[in-house]
Amino acid sequence: MKKILAVLTIASALLLTGCSQTNEAASIGGFKISQTDLQASIDAVIAERAKVDSSQMQLETGDELNRGQLRFKILMHTFDEIAKELKIEVTSSNVEAKKATITESVGGKTELPKNLVNAAIAQADFDTYVRAIVISEQITSALAASGVAEEEIATKLGQLLSAKAKELGVKINPRYGFWDVEAGDVVAANVTGDAVAPAAK
Repeated sequence: MKKILAVLTIASALLLTGCSQTNEAASIGGFKISQTDLQASIDAVIAERAKVDSSQMQLETGDELNRGQLRFKILMHTFDEIAKELKIEVTSSNVEAKKATITESVGGKTELPKNLVNAAIAQADFDTYVRAIVISEQITSALAASGVAEEEIATKLGQLLSAKAKELGVKINPRYGFWDVEAGDVVAANVTGDAVAPAAK
């Protein structure tokens, strides 16, 4: 599960700036991620941790968890927009089949909750996550069929995500940090104090 999540977090230089709406955690074009929806996922992840043995896991907490869940939602929507552009159709049967494969690969239904907790994915967000996997696999297959070398596919996928995010225009509420282009991540605001400020773009 961790390996699959790593593939999906390749999103490169998303341009994130401040959101003006008080209940907005982020926006991607016309799509809004409310702080209410974001908090629901955060609360679900925390609640589900109490149901499994997480003592050996290195889990995100606090602001780090907030940024991780926001990054997840931004990335999932970006995959959906790419699917629309490329006319990639993902059916419910596609999602169910992939869910079954993932569930089997992690040791069955009894092991799935623990793996989702380890990957910081709420049960309610699992279908969304699986849908993104199906989309990424179809894109990967198309890239391979077009002659892209296997070792270059991950980079190409990241470039595609980045380009789509820039085209849509992604904004983030400053309370969750800012987008560090060099690190390719949502990072905490003022993480280095006042010594180093984000470079002006």
